[in-house]
Amino acid sequence: MPTDTVPMNWPGTDKTPAVTLDRGTGSLSISGCSIPENADRFFSPLYDLVCGYAEQPPPVTTVDIRLEYFNSSTSKYLLDILKRLEDLHASGGSSVRMLWHHKAGDLDMQEAGEDYRGLVEFPVELVVD
Repeated sequence: MPTDTVPMNWPGTDKTPAVTLDRGTGSLSISGCSIPENADRFFSPLYDLVCGYAEQPPPVTTVDIRLEYFNSSTSKYLLDILKRLEDLHASGGSSVRMLWHHKAGDLDMQEAGEDYRGLVEFPVELVVD
């Protein structure tokens, strides 16, 4: 188990989501709005963080996504992160599952969750808030 078990928190802004990674509980949370002006600058450090997490994960990893809106560049980077977690799941290093939250009636966000569920090989639950 890594010695760095203090949760990592990035506060959200009007253009970037809040992110919390808690190595102790195996939870990654991404919430808010994601329309960063420079998606690479925001998501590359997050991807690196997830890669580091995957080196010594706890037995179970839960990804909690609560995005109100995201743009196409976010979609690509989010898929990259989920694919890295898919590799972790496939290797048996951690049992990964994702909770994709969307508001009742938000068909765009529901469809996005369904799309991601079809693109990754770990359990994805769509949750109506």
